[in-house]
Amino acid sequence: MTIRAAMLLAAVALCAGICACGSTSAASSEVFHAEVFHAAVAVAAAAANPVTVSPLPDTQDASPATQISFLGGPGTRVADVRVVGSRSGVHAGHLRAYSTGTGESFLPAHPFIPGERVTVHARIGGTRGTPTRAASTTFTIANQAAVSPKEFPIQEGNPSAVQHYSSAPTLTPSTVTVTTPAQPGATPGDFFLAPYQGQGSPGPMIVDQGGNLVWFHPLPTGMQATNFQVQQYGGKPVLTWWQGRILEVGFGQGEEVLYNSSYRQVGTIRAGNGYRADLHEIRLTSEGTAWIDVFDPIHMNLSAVHGSTNGILTDSVVEEVDVKTGLVMWEWHALGHIPLAESNQSVSASNYPWDYVHINSVDPGSASDVLLSSRNTWTLYDVDLHSGGARWRLGGKRSSFKLGSGTRFYWQHDAEFQPGGLISVFDNGSSPPKEKQSRGLLLRPDPAHHTVTLVKQLTNPTKTLLAVAQANMLSLPGGDWLLGYGELPNFTEFDSSGQVIFDATLGKNVQDFRTYLSPWSGQPTTPPSLSVQPSGAGAVAVAASWNGATNVASWRVLVGASPTTLTLLATAPKTGFQTTIAAQTAAPYVAVQALDGSGAVIGTSPAIKI
Repeated sequence: MTIRAAMLLAAVALCAGICACGSTSAASSEVFHAEVFHAAVAVAAAAANPVTVSPLPDTQDASPATQISFLGGPGTRVADVRVVGSRSGVHAGHLRAYSTGTGESFLPAHPFIPGERVTVHARIGGTRGTPTRAASTTFTIANQAAVSPKEFPIQEGNPSAVQHYSSAPTLTPSTVTVTTPAQPGATPGDFFLAPYQGQGSPGPMIVDQGGNLVWFHPLPTGMQATNFQVQQYGGKPVLTWWQGRILEVGFGQGEEVLYNSSYRQVGTIRAGNGYRADLHEIRLTSEGTAWIDVFDPIHMNLSAVHGSTNGILTDSVVEEVDVKTGLVMWEWHALGHIPLAESNQSVSASNYPWDYVHINSVDPGSASDVLLSSRNTWTLYDVDLHSGGARWRLGGKRSSFKLGSGTRFYWQHDAEFQPGGLISVFDNGSSPPKEKQSRGLLLRPDPAHHTVTLVKQLTNPTKTLLAVAQANMLSLPGGDWLLGYGELPNFTEFDSSGQVIFDATLGKNVQDFRTYLSPWSGQPTTPPSLSVQPSGAGAVAVAASWNGATNVASWRVLVGASPTTLTLLATAPKTGFQTTIAAQTAAPYVAVQALDGSGAVIGTSPAIKI
């Protein structure tokens, strides 16, 4: 039984008056029971009215450019929408349907006014013959705050820790040094990295198990990438990543991109409602939707937490977006759902806006909940999709569970549901240091007894790695795990017993928000590249590469008197990203051909003159 199903059963039992108290303290038990009770009420409400309207009721800081989202089941139709702002009056607009067939968004013709209260009423119908029912929401419009566009300064790195290729001079990513080669049983596949900071160009990068470059996509100056991975879209594997600018105030502003196996862009996902996507999450679903996050600074009176009456708070926003239409299907704001007092981030810690929550991972669990990790409250929240409230909290100041030995975490990242009711999370443990090492944790929450126990703890036994920020914990086939250390350049694979079976590092001070490992097959539409270096007396060194090609087994060198009269000169097996072949020729033109394992030609470069 999953933890989501177990919690729902506990909620039903509690409402029936048969939920037994656990061994926790009276205070924690009271908090837990109250949360489960409210979760049960939310479930009952969802059953009676399965359409969720966003902005969710009582949202305190909706965007002035917000749409009104009506998300329900298949065939959901919306009619008679009436939207009224307390200052702006009645708003005209139009409805647009989601490509998933599960609802529609009302797009107001004009933006709302900061500070005003908005009320929404509509009628919801399903398939033909289904009676209509009412749906409504009320929310307040934010007074959004401008923040400095200044980007994080680039940390000094090691100039020698940069890759250079004569056949592909525009590709200059960080080096990848394998410190523990893949051991027997290591998970096959390629590593998906998005290096930035330090030396070398930023951008999404694929490397093989030997640390050899497979593909690199350099980004323009000032742009960075995060969350580079393989996902499924339209039944096919795609490369996805976030790209944009990382601001010194602590979040990103950009968009998500999708590339196919030929490295051609096939999609762009932008945040809706006037926002720009943050760097922390891009998660595609089989229904054609994407979960993303947003950071939104707003003006707010912070005197209740010993801050300024004219303070600035950075709210965390989560959206589910319809990829095909770009419509927002669901939106959640931390403000109004997570009390300010839960934060472990001092309101006066810096001159930046107060980032009281800092949501850094989003994992939709079932059709009715989503798991969120909040770095600055040290808490994981299981959020009910209909009400927006927390079904339970794990960690932090108001944990619904009594934390067993070794289960407490600090400034964590990348929380995910795992099979068997388990939860994985990367425990940074630093900022400032609360632990000696960052850890990968596998936890077992027990909803019946309101406890959580430690199933597995992963730390590198040969290195003391304390990652101040970023990082992830990736479940691999066969019970293995991959830890990417984010702010540190390291990434490590552990087997099911916790032994290191692969370890590697990027260049000095290079960061990679998350590290992924996956099989990949790429067939670029661009041709192979080459360079030729004469070395006297007819000797030449021919360097060949093909950015992104995964099935090259060997290279042929062709020479001739003209670009159209080329003949075979030499053949050599592929060695790493760039293969250099020494040959003798007096011919003025040279080209290369890439061969697959069967010897078939799969790509030919343009001929160049020596």
